[in-house]
Amino acid sequence: MHPLFSRLRTMRPTPFSSLRLVALALGLAAAATRFATAQQLRIDVDDPDLSTLAAEVARLAEAARGTVGVAAYHLETGRGFTLNGDQRFPMASTYKVPIAVRILSMVDAGEIALGDMIEIEQRDVYLTASTISDLIDDPGLQLSIHNLLEMMLQTSDNIATDVLMRVAGGAAAVTAHMAGAGIGGIRVDRPTWALIANWLGATEVSEQNRIEPGPYRQLLQKERSDADIAALNAAFNPDPRDTSTPAAMADLLTKIWNRELLSEESSALLIDIMYRCQTGEGRLKGVLPPGTQVAHKTGTIGQTTNDVGIIDLPGDAGHVVAVVYIKESAIEAYADREPVIAHIARAIHDYFVFDGE
Repeated sequence: MHPLFSRLRTMRPTPFSSLRLVALALGLAAAATRFATAQQLRIDVDDPDLSTLAAEVARLAEAARGTVGVAAYHLETGRGFTLNGDQRFPMASTYKVPIAVRILSMVDAGEIALGDMIEIEQRDVYLTASTISDLIDDPGLQLSIHNLLEMMLQTSDNIATDVLMRVAGGAAAVTAHMAGAGIGGIRVDRPTWALIANWLGATEVSEQNRIEPGPYRQLLQKERSDADIAALNAAFNPDPRDTSTPAAMADLLTKIWNRELLSEESSALLIDIMYRCQTGEGRLKGVLPPGTQVAHKTGTIGQTTNDVGIIDLPGDAGHVVAVVYIKESAIEAYADREPVIAHIARAIHDYFVFDGE
């Protein structure tokens, strides 16, 4: 497998407006020497105990050797905090959650049905992280919208994602749906084939100016030096397209859990699929107590490694939304960034279990 292709295989307003929030400066000398921009903590001013958790999360974030965004909110009480919560981060495959919400809202409206069969066209079959591209050589395959949702969220199938984005009316329709739901910090701009092509330097590629599977394969398999990859990342990292703030993604997950965006049936289906996510075992779930259930979605591209989801707490402790985004990481291998996410998730979990009142 080409080394660059191996890096692509997993490419994939504050949630509680009633909280009075204040931005706190993180005046740690160590953090100041490691990060180009100041880390911004935001916590409930009436809940000073959270400052201990927030400071610990900021300390753990230093190990990412990049910029980390975190949003954590206890769903039953609304208590929580953000770290760089209003800064934009590449979503990578976590943008599949807003795509799923758009699709299921169309199901709720009667515009489409979960059982509708969608034909996978030959021009849809890119070399990418996809069961479809791995196994299907001939045209004529049809999959239901339900099947495509399962593939998009469970295994982060990129072809299933791009087909569903087409069914959803395109990237602009997904972004408009988020804005209509009051979530302005999420923007979806490109199918995954365009996003990856842009990252690889094909800046002319867009949803409207597609690259065909053959030239895309050649672009993907082109030999690149470390300097070439560093230049590609430097150009990609500040791109505002397909980004979210941690606060906005936490807001989206909160609204999904609280059944504010979808019907009970569609909400339950989406959450159930996310509980069965098969990627990112070393991220939010990495060091949680055995048996802890997490409804989540991961994403990875370039110097970005993410995981966003809802962690079940034991007993009657409730549930906590946890969003952890890493960008511009100097750690080359995404697997070596995963422990940062895992330890942040464990700190959040333990706080709300043992000091969550």
